[in-house]
Amino acid sequence: MLFHTTVRRELARSFGATLVVLLTIVLTMMLIRTLGMAAGGSVAPQDVVLLLGYMALSHLPTLLALSLFIAVVATLGRMYRDSEMAIWFASGVSLSRFVRPVLRTSWPVLVVIGLLVLLVWPWGNRMTVELRERYQQRSDLSRVAPGVFQVSRDGNRVFFVERDGENDATRARNVFVLSNDERRETVVSAHGGHIDNNSDPERRILVLEGGQRNETDRSDGTLTLSRFDTYRVVVDEHQARTAQERAPKTMPTLDLLRQPGPRQLAELAWRFGLLLGAGNLLLLGIGLSATNPRRASNWNLLFALLGFVVYYNLINLSQAWVSGGRLGLAGALLGLHGAALALALGLLWWREQGATARLRLRGSRA
Repeated sequence: MLFHTTVRRELARSFGATLVVLLTIVLTMMLIRTLGMAAGGSVAPQDVVLLLGYMALSHLPTLLALSLFIAVVATLGRMYRDSEMAIWFASGVSLSRFVRPVLRTSWPVLVVIGLLVLLVWPWGNRMTVELRERYQQRSDLSRVAPGVFQVSRDGNRVFFVERDGENDATRARNVFVLSNDERRETVVSAHGGHIDNNSDPERRILVLEGGQRNETDRSDGTLTLSRFDTYRVVVDEHQARTAQERAPKTMPTLDLLRQPGPRQLAELAWRFGLLLGAGNLLLLGIGLSATNPRRASNWNLLFALLGFVVYYNLINLSQAWVSGGRLGLAGALLGLHGAALALALGLLWWREQGATARLRLRGSRA
């Protein structure tokens, strides 16, 4: 049918253009943020592109939902401004008949949003956290570049080493370690050293060989000088993260369903809410796209964007309420998204009945 073909073709074209623009803007912002994290030492510089990909996948469901919403409002709004809607209405096509071509065009995107939210979203967040933690949990000695002073993660030690060989990262020569705490300041220098990983699996220990240790007591300024053949320094402590400590946004959807705690239910409310919200926004977009062709303005698009921001913030607010125990999962989904669906259907009915009433009024005057 010509009506369905025209609407679907223009809607798909508008959706593709909007998605490209939004992706370009968001990827540029995320790239700047990721480069800042790499410069600040939060992630490894070689992992910037990989981290950017994970972050893009995490934000893609929201971008797809927003692109669909803007495409519906922009496409139907243009048809209002160019008086195409007046022609369709005069031909007996009501506003509610636009729901079918819009849904037929959008259902593949809604399926992709569902897969991204339920499967890819937790995986991308988990990989992002693992990248950052893997970089942060490196030993202090492995962070040190040969010939460069390097501060430890806790800021209490300064290292300087010269690697003994490029192929063996566990050995070093000419080691210098400055340690500070509330009671003393210690300076240790040694001709060589190596990392011991076998004595304690929870710690990485630097074994220094042939050096001296200068210790200054901060309370009275006493200086102690000692020489040693072997000296052991703890340079890293591994902390295992249990499944219960994992953030809910990194957990698969099935695991959230198996562990229905407040935080897990809140995450489920957000995931299901984003999918339901994407469907409700399509109906809201049809009702919000109406505009007066005699007014050259885009107020309907601005109001639509404001409505998206409010709806998205309400989804986040419902997540906080579920996490705090104020609402249950069913109450949050039915309350917020049921109300949004009722509002979308009411707006659609009001637009349709208003157009019918105006045509009847004009016919009675004629």
